[in-house]
Amino acid sequence: MSTPASTLVLTPTTRALAWCLHLLVFGLLALTAARAVVGRAPHDGWVVAAAAACGLVYAAGPLVPRVSRSRRAAALWLTAVGAVWLVLLALSADGVWVAFPLYFLQLHLLSRRAGPAAVAATAVAAVAGYAAHQGSFGAAMAIGPVLGAAVAVAVVRGYQALYRESEHRSRLIEELTATRADLATAQHAAGVLAERERLAREIHDTLAQGLSSIQLLLRAAERALPAAPDSAARHVEAARQAAVDNLAEARRFVAALAPPTLEGTTLAGALERLCATTSTRHRVTARLHVTGDPVPLPTAHEVALLRIAQSALANTVRHAHADTVEVTLSHLGDHVALDVVDDGRGFDPALLPAADPETGGFGLAAMRARVSALGGALAVESAPGRGTAVSARLPLDQTAPDPTAEARP
Repeated sequence: MSTPASTLVLTPTTRALAWCLHLLVFGLLALTAARAVVGRAPHDGWVVAAAAACGLVYAAGPLVPRVSRSRRAAALWLTAVGAVWLVLLALSADGVWVAFPLYFLQLHLLSRRAGPAAVAATAVAAVAGYAAHQGSFGAAMAIGPVLGAAVAVAVVRGYQALYRESEHRSRLIEELTATRADLATAQHAAGVLAERERLAREIHDTLAQGLSSIQLLLRAAERALPAAPDSAARHVEAARQAAVDNLAEARRFVAALAPPTLEGTTLAGALERLCATTSTRHRVTARLHVTGDPVPLPTAHEVALLRIAQSALANTVRHAHADTVEVTLSHLGDHVALDVVDDGRGFDPALLPAADPETGGFGLAAMRARVSALGGALAVESAPGRGTAVSARLPLDQTAPDPTAEARP
């Protein structure tokens, strides 16, 4: 299907081509009139008048907006231009030159079928008019108009093909731009979700567990009053220290820094301090065991294992009613493992209640999320009356150790 003028977007290039076509038409009409006057051709006055009339009718087309919007209006305008041109051709053989720009107008403004038909009719009229002025017909007379028609058809069809290809590429670019915008939006949403999950895990493993510890300490202090004020004071002091520690944790995870318990020490040292703090603040004995040859661990692994240990010990304190809990950090070459085993009352893993904002229950889910993010595995073994064992295993990349872990004092 031909590309109608109404669908073309006027660009500097198309405007320049249109002006060139206009100038060509008026230039050829002026040349025809000038040759008639200079050569003192018969009916030279009528030739000038016909050329002027053809120019006026042609000039009306670009000035009437409907011609560029409606094929019907364009066809009527071309018919008027063609009729005046036939009069000029009948008066002067030089009018045959105007056929060439008419080819482009017909192919551009008419439909795919009507355009070539109009070009063929114009070429026949040009050949016949020129032959009538010469008084004879020869093959050489047909070469110019026919070759001009063929060139016009090839040029216009090529231009239309390039225009369609340009439009197709423009649509592809628009779709690509829209896709990139959607991708950027999706990536932003994924980043927001990931940060939200990080904050949720950090809040659960620090603030929530710390507040739970403070609550247990204050309840112990309440039970100790008024009979044992010294014991109550120790519990209150422990609660105050827990609040200080939690405040430091909150400030650090908001800034996405390493936990303060890992500053200036190794993971084993942080776990040792965690066990000592748990044993001091609560009625449970927590002990740390380290096996294997210690190696520098990536910061992400150390943070994840420390948070898992904090969450597991908090669960032991709150729910297990255990007397002892054994924390084992194992360096096993290509992976590192953390086991937290208590002798508490245990539970049935299949009967765990769903997580709830009021009652909690996010601990195991947060542990699994941390381990899964690092390509590891988490296992929980428990049974009523038989204690609980939590085991986290994280793989190590032996070829690319974390330089931040080696640089940390």
